[in-house]
Amino acid sequence: MQTLSWAQEYIRLEAEDLKVELAQAREEGRELPEAVVAEFERLIAQGDVSGRADQKRIGELLDTVISLPFRADYEYSEPSDVEGILAECEGYKTAVAYDYAQVEDLARGAWLGRMAGCLLGKPVEGWMSDRLEGMLRATDNWPLRRYLPFESVDADVREKYKMERRFWWIDTVDGMPEDDDVNYSFIGKLVLEHGGSDFTPVHVAFAWQNELPAWHTFTAERVAQRNFLLDMEPPTSALYRNPYREWIGAQIRADFFGWASPGNPEQAARWAWRDACVSHYKNGIYGEMWVAAMLAIAAIEKDVRSVIIGGLAYVPTRSRLHAALSRVVKMYDSGMTHEAFMSDFRERWDDTFKHHWCHVIANAEIVASSLLWGAGDFGQTICMAVQPGFDTDCNGATCGSVLGVLLGASKLPEEWVKPLGDKVTLGLVSFHQQSIAKLVSDSAALIRKVNNK
Repeated sequence: MQTLSWAQEYIRLEAEDLKVELAQAREEGRELPEAVVAEFERLIAQGDVSGRADQKRIGELLDTVISLPFRADYEYSEPSDVEGILAECEGYKTAVAYDYAQVEDLARGAWLGRMAGCLLGKPVEGWMSDRLEGMLRATDNWPLRRYLPFESVDADVREKYKMERRFWWIDTVDGMPEDDDVNYSFIGKLVLEHGGSDFTPVHVAFAWQNELPAWHTFTAERVAQRNFLLDMEPPTSALYRNPYREWIGAQIRADFFGWASPGNPEQAARWAWRDACVSHYKNGIYGEMWVAAMLAIAAIEKDVRSVIIGGLAYVPTRSRLHAALSRVVKMYDSGMTHEAFMSDFRERWDDTFKHHWCHVIANAEIVASSLLWGAGDFGQTICMAVQPGFDTDCNGATCGSVLGVLLGASKLPEEWVKPLGDKVTLGLVSFHQQSIAKLVSDSAALIRKVNNK
């Protein structure tokens, strides 16, 4: 019997992952032969696919899918190389002058906003929306309007909704606890420190291998880590046996590249591409480019809708992400209520299917809608980002980051930033507890350095 290497065994896929891969292949327009679909369906119906022979067969199926051509009638055009992406974009602009005297307030607002939004969503990450709504109603916090406590919640409510003390409730934390949304923002800082403005995707891969413990990564990032160990460089590391290639993972890594490009969304988008292509492709890449560009624009533009539209200029116009986000903006412009939008959203996305729960497009829609209907109000925006469920900590963090840059630290509400104190915990090899004040100071200095200011 053939023996798989340790690295190949590092990612074990389950039947649910096969549902993900099949859905992903259809969405990206692959021509799927009936025999391939039948083999997927056989393994899905089997349920337990943990055996070595089944895992080997799953790997072969994933290799087959990624080599299949795209349907001739596929309506979207979705390149993954940076020049191909920008060639499919419309309306993106050159850099606008930024006043670097404001950069420390930008950096402080960015970090605090991101951490606050992340902390709001962190205790309920992975909760289905019905469970989350039930808990919020039972604790008199619906619509969501404040951090989530534990100690003051009745024991019967805790039991009913399976609330566990260890999950970072606001009255059980000391500063900002570790979270991948913050780890990756710090990794972005390290990449620019070590690689400078000309860093490459390989710099990103080295930073991950040196600083990110394997079990602190998830989905596409963990697959990419496995692929690095197989001596695969980007972009191959994003494509080999990766069912999660269009999930949200790259989008949550955009932030430092946007923060470090105030007024220069093209630079932010290009930097984001260099990061995203190590683990994602197509819309998975576009999500990171969109957020990075939005953050660069938020430094100079104080209208939230204009920030979203400006970021969309770095998303291919004939892509699924562009179509989805343009639809969100159109619904907002029509005067639709946020409640009506969410009703429409839930008809199209099912959070009990993990491909929907973690897909970049579903979560980007939540980010865009929260920013739009939140109307520049920090607390309302991050609450709208967390209340629907789906990837709660990621969406809260991204919305908090955009408004943190747009508003600046001086305009962030005290009730959202005070609990952070001056401490953030990181899950990196060389970096653990950090002073937020020093992190802000170092970030501001780096932003000036990479822009020659």
